[in-house]
Amino acid sequence: MKSLKIWSWIGFTLGAIYFLLPLLATFEFSLRARRGVYSFDAYQSVLGDPQFRETFAFSFAAAIATIIVGALIVVPTAYWVRLRLPQARSAVEFITLLPLIIPAIVIVFGHIRMFNTSSMIPLLGTVAGTNVLLVFGYAVLSLPYMYRAVDTGLRTIDVRTLTEAAQSLGGGWITVLGRVIFPNCFVAIVSGAFLTFAIVIGEYVFAALLNRPAFGPYMVWMGGNKAYEPAALAVIAFAITWGCMGLIQAATRFSKHNMVKR
Repeated sequence: MKSLKIWSWIGFTLGAIYFLLPLLATFEFSLRARRGVYSFDAYQSVLGDPQFRETFAFSFAAAIATIIVGALIVVPTAYWVRLRLPQARSAVEFITLLPLIIPAIVIVFGHIRMFNTSSMIPLLGTVAGTNVLLVFGYAVLSLPYMYRAVDTGLRTIDVRTLTEAAQSLGGGWITVLGRVIFPNCFVAIVSGAFLTFAIVIGEYVFAALLNRPAFGPYMVWMGGNKAYEPAALAVIAFAITWGCMGLIQAATRFSKHNMVKR
């Protein structure tokens, strides 16, 4: 047992070094904008750039819209599959995995082909339509993560009993979903939401090919035109991602604490 613990700690230490050393090197490089001394000039330059604020605000709004769209699509689907169509679960899981198999560039070119100005639904003819298409594209990319988070949350509750109890009290399907299923899957939805947020903030292909002012293309542009700012931007993006993961853990612990108190 002692030998196993030692090897476990060795593996953990090597993994931590492998992941943390590049991050520390990036952070150290981002502090060298002023020759001869360490400074946060690169961070001040990035945070003071109006384009940084505009692109981040756009991606933030797109992430919120994507989370709403994804939850409205995934929760009813996962609920119905678990309640009425358990035999279709394998097929649905396979469909939700397709965004991991099909490259994003293929998906976005398909969207451009289907929704250009000469098509039946010319979403690309207006800015609002392009933004809608971008959000739905992001919803597709986040589908594997959102679906599995929600499906895992549904496994922890007795869906059939809750549905029958709500229907016995006169609740319709919309009431069951809105007042029973969504609240009981809140932590799972939050987990999928933060993963979706992290994906949208760093996504490049959809935003670049649809010519939208998103954060991902801004990071790529910064990397090709600046020296120290890209390193600072990478550290900021990493902090945002880990902040999302920390919020997932906090939401999970808060939910478990409330369940214990009940």
